[in-house]
Amino acid sequence: MRKKIVAGNWKMNLDLNEGKTLVEGILAGLPTLNDNKQVVIAPPFTHITQTVAQLDEYEHIYVGAQNCSSEVSGAYTGEVSAAMLQSAGAKYVIIGHSERREYFKEDDAILARKIEQALTTEMNVIFCCGESLEIRDSNAQNEYVEKQLKSALFHLGDLLMKRITIAYEPIWAIGTGRTASAQQAQDMHAHIRHVIAMQYNLVLADEMSILYGGSAKPSNAAELFACADVDGGLIGGASLKAEDFLGIVNAMIAS
Repeated sequence: MRKKIVAGNWKMNLDLNEGKTLVEGILAGLPTLNDNKQVVIAPPFTHITQTVAQLDEYEHIYVGAQNCSSEVSGAYTGEVSAAMLQSAGAKYVIIGHSERREYFKEDDAILARKIEQALTTEMNVIFCCGESLEIRDSNAQNEYVEKQLKSALFHLGDLLMKRITIAYEPIWAIGTGRTASAQQAQDMHAHIRHVIAMQYNLVLADEMSILYGGSAKPSNAAELFACADVDGGLIGGASLKAEDFLGIVNAMIAS
């Protein structure tokens, strides 16, 4: 049985006190989690040790980082290595987010190196993929996402691939006024699972968690999570309000 996961990506938001208050609010209303229904909180780097301490007595809720360096260590001013994040208590790291690809020009080769660094430290990876409006309008989304998967992930063996969670981000449905339907999300998630099965095997593909990262919120989470191949969400804006985030977590629990 594959895991269902709701991961909150705070991006570059909240100071330490605001972050502490948000986590307190989430924990106050957190439903019962288990091995198959988990939560990840990915705050800014500066919040990681504080958030780890807050979650210390809670099970099945983990801290993730929003990024890591492609290098082990050395003269890379401003970078944070996977080993540093792991030593601070992070269990997950998000790699390949559309904002990292667009604003910081991270290509598939860089992402592949980052994935290797994260897996070497025994962290789990949430790997983001997804297409732009132009690619969606040309109906080339399946081929585009398949290429992202192949370029960044398919050098991994079966055992390492089992520590990958995929997050599909329909970039064309974020801030464009267009909305991705639950059926569109399901279609892409099913395609991703098929691509994984063809490269690896049906068992691995069926056990892989594939999250939806396209502006999920409490009002549409239940419909999205009811889809056969949608295993939770990578949540942006809605993760910054405890009530909204808990609404999405509760939808995951009920799915």
